[in-house]
Amino acid sequence: MPLEPNVKRFLDLLAAGNPPDARSISVEERRRGLAALMKLAGPQVAVGRVEDRTLPGPGGALPVRIYSPVNAAEMLPALIYFHGGGLVAGSIATHDSISRALTNSGAVRVVAVEYRLAPEHRFPAALQDAMAAVQYVSARAAEFGIDASRLGVCGDSAGGTLAAATCQAQARAGTPPLALQLLICPILDYSRGTPSRRDLASGYLIDEATLDHDLMHYLPAGTDLSDPLISPLLADEVGGMPRTIIHTAEFDPLCDEGRYYFERLTRARIEVSYTCHPGMIHLFYGLGAVIPYARTAFEQIGSQIRAALA
Repeated sequence: MPLEPNVKRFLDLLAAGNPPDARSISVEERRRGLAALMKLAGPQVAVGRVEDRTLPGPGGALPVRIYSPVNAAEMLPALIYFHGGGLVAGSIATHDSISRALTNSGAVRVVAVEYRLAPEHRFPAALQDAMAAVQYVSARAAEFGIDASRLGVCGDSAGGTLAAATCQAQARAGTPPLALQLLICPILDYSRGTPSRRDLASGYLIDEATLDHDLMHYLPAGTDLSDPLISPLLADEVGGMPRTIIHTAEFDPLCDEGRYYFERLTRARIEVSYTCHPGMIHLFYGLGAVIPYARTAFEQIGSQIRAALA
């Protein structure tokens, strides 16, 4: 189907601003741009409680923000959430609206992780932080009011890279067992061009220039892009994974990666569901002020979370 009308208007406004090629901007400009974009999430949604804490991480104190839904019980299922931003931008503050939507729609606690960003901290720093957060929260779930048997991971965009790679590592290790992985418009393969990356390379919010910019700052020179810790889609083995929910957008260059991962997990007989949102672009779910369909998507995602972690 064509672009949804609100999406088209939004993209036309962006194009009218004649934005520079992302390869030419600095990391600080990239960060400011994403922070400005995320202000289009719409009015702040009330949740039951928000608490800032730190966890011990491999690089020092690891900030997390814990969200509880309205009328929360003492013990709840939970998601550990990794925000998007190409692993060079974004924070728990910029993606606050997504955490709030997840906790309310899914009736779960959300532990949003402020992992280290590149280029100050290149690969594998962010992944090490993600794995450390999952290990710590799982081992001390009761301290967070979390039912350890109903703990999942979630990531959007590049946060989906971290969620998928962490989930694979946990499946290989066998501990702690996770109950769910939720991937929203994830980046799962940095090593090759898919048809959607080719056909939607520019003009749809995220583009190849942005992906190239972020990857250049994230990875040390000479890194093998087919390493499953970077491209989880290419892992040799995907068995033993928890129930998985994947959401993509029709006009997202990353769409095929999410679909291919769904197909791989299906072949491995993992319980997995896949939704491609028609007429939508990358990050539509975080732009509720200009793309009202974001609320509809979170209602669907929340229903799936509640069913998976019931």
